[in-house]
Amino acid sequence: MPYINIKVTDEQVTKEQKRQLIEGATQLVVDVLDKSLKTTHVVIDEIPIDNWGYDAKQYSNSKKFKS
Repeated sequence: MPYINIKVTDEQVTKEQKRQLIEGATQLVVDVLDKSLKTTHVVIDEIPIDNWGYDAKQYSNSKKFKS
């Protein structure tokens, strides 16, 4: 039973985008690992931007969020 965990920042990811992620990730595991579509599980975790960091900085403090 494959388990796929996708983590994204909580920046307005739409229901349709999540559906596409679940469908695409599932199909990739089916195609590459020859696993069953019916037993492949996908979980999407939305992480608050204050809890995400890169380049030793908090994502919410990046230039993208400073206006």
